Amino acid sequence: MWSNLPFDLLAYIFSYLSPDSFARAKAACRNWHTCANTTAAPPRMRHPAWFIAWPTRHRSLSCYAHNPINNNWHSLSLDFMPAPIRPIAAIGGLVLLKFTNTTALHLAVCNPFTRQFRRLPPLNLARTNPAVGVVEMNSRYHQVYVAGGMSEVPGGGAIYQPTVEMYDSHEETWEIISSMPVEFAVRLTVWTPNESVCSKGMLYWITSARAYSVIGFQIGTNNWTELSVPMADMLEFAALVPRNGNLALVGGTNGGIVCIWELGEDDKWEIVEKVPSELGSRFSDWGSTKCVGMNGAVCLYRDVGSGMIVWREYLNKVRWEWQWIEGCCSIRGKQIQKLPIKGLLLHPNLAN
Repeated sequence: MWSNLPFDLLAYIFSYLSPDSFARAKAACRNWHTCANTTAAPPRMRHPAWFIAWPTRHRSLSCYAHNPINNNWHSLSLDFMPAPIRPIAAIGGLVLLKFTNTTALHLAVCNPFTRQFRRLPPLNLARTNPAVGVVEMNSRYHQVYVAGGMSEVPGGGAIYQPTVEMYDSHEETWEIISSMPVEFAVRLTVWTPNESVCSKGMLYWITSARAYSVIGFQIGTNNWTELSVPMADMLEFAALVPRNGNLALVGGTNGGIVCIWELGEDDKWEIVEKVPSELGSRFSDWGSTKCVGMNGAVCLYRDVGSGMIVWREYLNKVRWEWQWIEGCCSIRGKQIQKLPIKGLLLHPNLAN
């Protein structure tokens, strides 16, 4: 009976499965595999994202994934990927990576769950340390933007590159789409980590120099703008995250107060939440805190074993709740080395 269900009904059932159950269902038979690939609603639309702890400073053969449904950790082998390589951002169920054995930017994508890896074509211009931004159009289509960076010039030396390139995953090509102010090219090259947020047609980066500021690029018109940051000269750490389709800022002061602001009308920041003091007290050093977010979740973390403070959306988007997630100290009795990590939030899937 199950193998003969209409595709639309089977797809509806699949949409309620967790990612691991969805993967097992997809492997059950040819009919289910075809249905899952063509008509099934992505299970990520109904389940919280997983946290991926990716070691950054050591050549590690594993990363660690936290399943928020079962509240447990898994070890994912990375022995299928070339090294050295470092993650930049999640794109749906994929991870955007950059090679660290070359000064010029070279990118790739991988799926740590299916162990698939693919290099992106080279950029039109060789760039060192540009800002990288990701725009996820849907579960199968994305764009990658690269802004600024330094390029070598004939005869020796290098210049800041005041242009923007865009990679289209449908065309699998790079295109130089616009120029940019040289001042912004310098600041994005020198002071910007490779975290970006796309909100309402704008791609945003935060500069890490004190005092913090936000630089925005409007997709389509190619206009640039700069936003101030609340308490900019007092924050020990600051990061941009998306929230309900809006741009949000997470920042903490040396007094241990951590706030979340949301950008409203007229580019004004408004406080929407503070980290509860009983959770914040578990982090003794806010200066080493990192943050990653996506629509529906914000995670504050430090290293793989220290635990996380999570603010997550619950009950059909009715409310948000805070919780503490224990760090990954051991898996199946094997101790995990306390490594610095890059945190990612992604929805596991079987995409290539």
